Amino acid sequence: MFTVLAIMAALWGFGAVMKTAYTPRLVMVALVYGVVVLGHFVLPEGHPLRIATGETAAPWLILGGAVLLVLAYRAGLNRLRRVAQPMITPAPRQSGTFTPEELERYARHITLPDIGGQGQKALKSAKVLVVGAGGLGSPVLLYLAAAGVGRIGVIDADHVSLSNLQRQIIHRDADQDMPKVFSAERAMKAINPHLDIRPYNRALDETIAAELFAGYDLIIDGTDQFETRAMINRAAVSAKRPLLAGAISAWEGQITLYDPSAGGACMACVFPNPPQAVMAATCAETGVIGALPGVVGTMMALEAIKQITGAGQGLLGRMLLYDGLAPETRIVKLKRNASCPVCAGD
Repeated sequence: MFTVLAIMAALWGFGAVMKTAYTPRLVMVALVYGVVVLGHFVLPEGHPLRIATGETAAPWLILGGAVLLVLAYRAGLNRLRRVAQPMITPAPRQSGTFTPEELERYARHITLPDIGGQGQKALKSAKVLVVGAGGLGSPVLLYLAAAGVGRIGVIDADHVSLSNLQRQIIHRDADQDMPKVFSAERAMKAINPHLDIRPYNRALDETIAAELFAGYDLIIDGTDQFETRAMINRAAVSAKRPLLAGAISAWEGQITLYDPSAGGACMACVFPNPPQAVMAATCAETGVIGALPGVVGTMMALEAIKQITGAGQGLLGRMLLYDGLAPETRIVKLKRNASCPVCAGD
C-alpha cells in the first residue's frame, strides 16, 4: 500500500515540477487510485496485486472518502469566497501620488489642462452623496465611479423593477427585486473596484438627512417628488453643503447648483411654493423618454466633476433647461431671496 502511495505522491510532485495544472495532476492520481480500488473488487483473493496493496479495499475507500471531504470543503470555501468578494468594500486609498494603474485609468483626465493631476487628486479625495439610484442617479453614479471620485454614497429605499430598465441603465434585468443601492454598487465596482462605495438601503428623511449630508462634500439630488426635493434642500442648507439638483419630465429636464453658503440661491428661493399637481407629477404619472435621464444625468455628472475640480464655469446662480423634443438648451439666471425662510441668514 505504501508503495502505491509513494507512486501517487511522485506523480503529484513530478506534475508540480513540470508546472502541470492542478486538475490534470488530480486526474493522474485519481486514475492510479481507481485502478487499485477496482483491482480489489475484480481480482480474486490472494492475488499478488491485492496483497501488495493491502489485501482489502477498505483502507483505500476510507482514504478516498477523506480526500473527497477535503476537496469538497475546499470547493465550498472557494465558492463562498467568490460570492462574498463582491460584497467587500475595498478600503479607500489614501489621496496623494497615483499608482501606475491609476495613472493609466485616469490618463485622459490628467492630460486635460482643466483637470490635470491636481484635479484628479481632488476627485480622488472627494466625497459625493447621490440621493436616488433611478433615472438620473444611474448615469451620475456610473460616471462619478469612472471618474475616480474617492467616496460615493447612494441612498434609496426602492427595489429594481422591470419598468425601471427602460431608462435606469445602472441596473440589469437580472437585478429585478434587488435593492437599487446594491445593484448600483455592483455596477460601480465593475467599472472601478478601487472606490469607497457606501450604499444606504433606506428612505432619506429629516431625522438623518443633515447628519448624513455633513459627511459628504457635495450632495446630488436625483429624486422625482417635490416634497423630497424640498427636504433635501433644507438638509443641504443646514449642513452647508452644495446641492446639485436635476429634474426631468417627459422630454424636458433641468439642472442647477444650489449653494447659499457660496452666495447662490437655494431651492426654496426659486420654488417657494409647491407646484400644481399637474406640474409636480412623477415620471410614473407623466411618462419619460428613456434617453432623457441619460442626457440630463450625464450633464449632472459633468457639473459635479467641474464643481469638485474647479474646472470651467458651474451652474451656481444659473439653471440649465433642456428640451429634448425641440431640441434646445438654454440658461436662466437665478437670484437668492434675501427673505427666504430656508436659507436667509446663511
